[in-house]
Amino acid sequence: MPLKLSLKPSEAVIVNGAVMRNGERRGIMVLENKARVMREKDIIFPEAVQTAAEHAYFALMQLYLTGETSGAIYDDVIVSLCDIAASTKDDLVAQRVQDIAIATAAGDTYMALSKCRKLLKVDGGRDG
Repeated sequence: MPLKLSLKPSEAVIVNGAVMRNGERRGIMVLENKARVMREKDIIFPEAVQTAAEHAYFALMQLYLTGETSGAIYDDVIVSLCDIAASTKDDLVAQRVQDIAIATAAGDTYMALSKCRKLLKVDGGRDG
């Protein structure tokens, strides 16, 4: 099923590792096949990472964009998730971390990233 993206003027999107920026007008892009897509608003930059939850999100983002499902970046995701789990007393945060870990282990990095984005909202990006 095609993916239809409506892009704001000058909005960037990453498609399979290539950064694409829309022109001066609103535009629509239709992707006809499976691709790793990430909107600019969902990207976190290394200098913005301050918490374990943000570190987990950043590592998951790298895992998703590279298409990898194992290796050093995967290990970084797991360590970050363990840090969050060890430091939280919030049952909702613990459940979200577990859900992220399950999706990551299953190789579904898009789902893991989506769940981690929700964790940032629940946890406010704070540790613990």
